[in-house]
Amino acid sequence: MELVAGAPQGASRGACRLVVFDVDGTMVDSAATIVACAQAAFEAERLDIPTDEAVRRIVGLSLPQAMAVLLGHEDLLLAERIAGHYRTAFFARRTAPGFEEPLFPGTLELLEALAGRGLLMGVATGKAMRGLKAVLERHGIERHFVTLQTADLHPSKPHPSMVEAAMRETGCDPAETLLVGDTTYDIEMAAAAGALPVGVAWGNHPAAELEAAGAACILRRFDELLDLLD
Repeated sequence: MELVAGAPQGASRGACRLVVFDVDGTMVDSAATIVACAQAAFEAERLDIPTDEAVRRIVGLSLPQAMAVLLGHEDLLLAERIAGHYRTAFFARRTAPGFEEPLFPGTLELLEALAGRGLLMGVATGKAMRGLKAVLERHGIERHFVTLQTADLHPSKPHPSMVEAAMRETGCDPAETLLVGDTTYDIEMAAAAGALPVGVAWGNHPAAELEAAGAACILRRFDELLDLLD
């Protein structure tokens, strides 16, 4: 765990009661799926296919906004069409034999440990609610989360709406709330909501960028979060 100098931590914060997790790139290793589906969507429109790295840069944004960023110019109708192709590619991939998006190491153990401490847990994701519930059910972890916030219910990250809604639903203050994510969108969203932003080193944006965006610390392993809470 790497603490970042000058990050919003210290005596002014209360004991953590709510931990909010991002999904893609934080709990679930879904990069290969997202890259393949985004590239298939652009190919369907006979557009230049974005690189793997370019696609990983937009993970966490709501789907239409993500496709617009990859497109590189404001054409909302085209971005919506590309998003439609993405959904088609995703559903085809998800139902294909052998489909797998594994949890990152330590995810299950961490969720169990947090539950054992009596902490509330939530999700804030760029996925739609239908897709989020499918992922949680596939991995058998839906029971851990008392609040689910998705891109079809809120403005896209980094707007703080998802975290603010999670805090309202659980009755937690910003000083009692911590968010774990892998992109600068997650870090900026948490900071805008007044929650403690915590980054992970294994996701879609480099640790240095998470630090620059305001991450209080960078986790190298999930069990380091327990040390932070202690």
